[in-house]
Amino acid sequence: QVQLVESGGGLVQAGGSLRLSCAASGLTFSNYAMGWFRQAPGKEREFVGYINWSGSSIYYGDTVKGRFTISRDKNTVYLQMNSLNPEDTAVYYCAAAARRDVVANANMYDYWGQGTQVTVSS
Repeated sequence: QVQLVESGGGLVQAGGSLRLSCAASGLTFSNYAMGWFRQAPGKEREFVGYINWSGSSIYYGDTVKGRFTISRDKNTVYLQMNSLNPEDTAVYYCAAAARRDVVANANMYDYWGQGTQVTVSS
């Protein structure tokens, strides 16, 4: 059974930082590209970041470029979030994709975590 479990969310003041983790189990992690998405209340799901199976290909959504960093190790994908602002408030989800080059296409991801809440106060 595949499981993706996010952690690290919470409440932070504007300008602060958080590091999200997504621990994967039940799959061969090195065979999967990983993505981070977020969804704020009343808004559509938004692409945040993507890292391919080897870590050699990384992409970010326009609203987080220069502030967020995605990385991965043995069985975990991370999202380091710096310079947070209230517009970053959302539930953050990690997702795994067996297909190559899915990047921002949420429909192409095979597995999703339950999400972790990030709230940025002004």
